[in-house]
Parts: sequence; structure tokens; C-alpha cells
Amino acid sequence: MSSRSRLRIVSIAHPATSSEAGRLRYRHLAARPDVDLHLVMPEVWKEFGRTITAPPADDGFPVHRLPIRLSEAGPMKWYLHFYPALHRLLHELDPDVIHLWEEPWSIVALQAQLLRGRAALVLEVDQNILKRLPPPFETIRKYVLGRTDHILSRSPEATRVVQARGYSGPVTPIGYGVDLATFTPAGDGAHRSAGATLRLGYVGRLVPEKGLDDALEALARSRSAATLSILGEGPHEAHLRRRVAELGLGERVTIQGWAPPAEVAAFLRGLDALLLLTRTTDAVREQFGRVIIEAQACAIPVIGSSCGAIPDVVGDGGWIVPERDPAALSALIDTLSGEPGELAARGKAARANVLRRFTYDAVALAIETACRAADQARSSAHVGRPQSLQTSC
Repeated sequence: MSSRSRLRIVSIAHPATSSEAGRLRYRHLAARPDVDLHLVMPEVWKEFGRTITAPPADDGFPVHRLPIRLSEAGPMKWYLHFYPALHRLLHELDPDVIHLWEEPWSIVALQAQLLRGRAALVLEVDQNILKRLPPPFETIRKYVLGRTDHILSRSPEATRVVQARGYSGPVTPIGYGVDLATFTPAGDGAHRSAGATLRLGYVGRLVPEKGLDDALEALARSRSAATLSILGEGPHEAHLRRRVAELGLGERVTIQGWAPPAEVAAFLRGLDALLLLTRTTDAVREQFGRVIIEAQACAIPVIGSSCGAIPDVVGDGGWIVPERDPAALSALIDTLSGEPGELAARGKAARANVLRRFTYDAVALAIETACRAADQARSSAHVGRPQSLQTSC
């Protein structure tokens, strides 16, 4: 067991390169008084056709921006990368805990497992669809999970997946956090008035799995004059524009491209409700839905489908409709168009849901709790071994 006064955590996370939201959680974790945090991220990351360079070192705690190999090779894409310099770095830092925000079949998870030394291993998982992976990834997953000390799980479904593949240790739930300085409610007097047109919106990738076709069908069926504003980009955009024209919704639906977080927040504050109508497929089941909590932080309720984690994340800050059911959505739109009081009440519940469950402080606490438990359990097991079997720290 380490004699240092603070728990030294090395967190390895490619999402910290790709988004500001992926980094904010670490500022809160590093601010905890008993944590000595080191963050490892790729210096360059490729995702959805974009090449992203790691931001400058202005986080206020040690951030190691390292070169990676195999950043986009092979059918598994993100899960093949690894860090050539990781062995040297871990030897220098001698962490108490390695925290991985990576899936257990990834090459980097295997690399961390093989290089961990005396450190406990905590794995944060999102994958919520159980399926057999092609070689060698299934073998890697079982090997890593069989030696992981603690799991941070995004959902009960994600927990069931790792348990079905051999993990039998402790699990701590973890959500995502939202930037409450950016995603804030509108000022007083911004509530929808009786008789005003219902304003619906969507933020995210334009792909068939997100159920925007169902939203368009629901608008076309609705007796109300509700509008839909779409913010995002993706391969389904041309199809959606055709459907808008075919359904005669040209005056009620707008589509615009990506925007920075502050503009996304302003967009959300201009809505009465956000839509997230993800459809379950063999390859897709909503793992969380970060835009849900961004909208709710702005006191905007969410109309979600029954897919994956959406109902749990939405909580009482919105409504759930069945997947692929434009008729049910249309009926809800008609109801809400005449009930501004219901929208306001759900908006207040949405904001409360975020403040209770999805702050960055809550995320930091979950990570520290899991890491401390893993360190203590590993240290106790180490002390309890016969002397001949103990390894040097």
C-alpha cells in the first residue's frame, strides 16, 4: 500500500481529447482534496471523420498528451489504439489506481492491465448490448474483466454485459455530468404562454437510429402547429430534408449544422421540449443520451423513446413514448400543445433531476469512491497473502 497521503489516480481516456465535456469531469476530480490525478489522453484523435488535436495544458493538474498507434485501423476502429510511452509513464508515476474510460475489449485496456504493476484497475463501461466479439477482442474482454478490481457502470444493462462476460466484483453506478455554467435556464418571463406554438427540438447526429423520421411523421399527423428545430449533421440529412418536403412540413421544420456548446445551450433554451427518439437495433441501444441532461440543465423537459437508458436518465423531467411509434408521439404533442403548465412543471423537475444526479461533482465522487474502494481492497488482499507470495511495491 502506498505511503503517500493522497490517492494517486492515473485516468486513461480518449474522450478527454474529443470533447470539452470529456475533460470537465477531471477538473472536478482533481479538485478533490485527497486525490492526486494524472490524466492520459491521445495528443491527436480521429472520430466521425474529424481529426482532433488535444487542447493546451491549462487544466490545473498534470495532463499527459501522448502519441498513440493504430488510431483508426481495422474494423474495431477506436478500440485498436495504444500508447507506446505508457510503460515509462506508469513506471514514473507509480499510481495507486489506474482508471480507464475505455471498453474492456480495447487494446489500451489490455495494455493497462499488463502494465498495471501494483495499481488497482477501475474500468468505466458504457456498452449495453451483449454480443460476441470477433477474435481477439472477446478473449481480451474476458482477460481484462477477470482481473478488474471495480466497475463504474453507465447503466444496469452495461452492468449485465460485463457480468455476462466474467466480471464478478463490485459495481458503482456513474452518469455523465453537465456544465452548469453553460447549460443554464432562461431568465424569468421566458415560459411559454397559452396558445403559443409548441417548439420541439433535436440535437445530435443525423442518422436513422435517432428516430427523426418518427418525429416528422408525428408532426405530419398532429392537429397542432408544433414546430421542430434540428441541430446536427450526419449522413441522414438529405433523406430528412426530402421527407420534410414530402410531408409538407417546410414551414415547420428547420435543420442547421453543429454549433459550439454556448450556442447549443441557447438553442435548447428556445425550445419547449427536446426529442430523443432513439431506435433499438442489433448495434444500437442508447447508452445514456448526454443531450438529455444538457436540455434538462436548461430546465427544458425531454420527450424520449423507451430505448436503452433514456427512461432512466429522463426520470420525471419529461415523458417516454414507445420506440417507432409516431402515433403515440403525435398524441403527446397534441396534449402538450394545450398544457403550458405541464411543460413548466416538467421543466422544473428536469432541472432538479440534473442537480440531483448529473453534476460533475457527482461524477467525480463516483470515480473517487470506486478508486478508493479498489485501492483498499487490493491493498488488503496484498497484505493478507503469505510473505512468499507477496510482490514488491
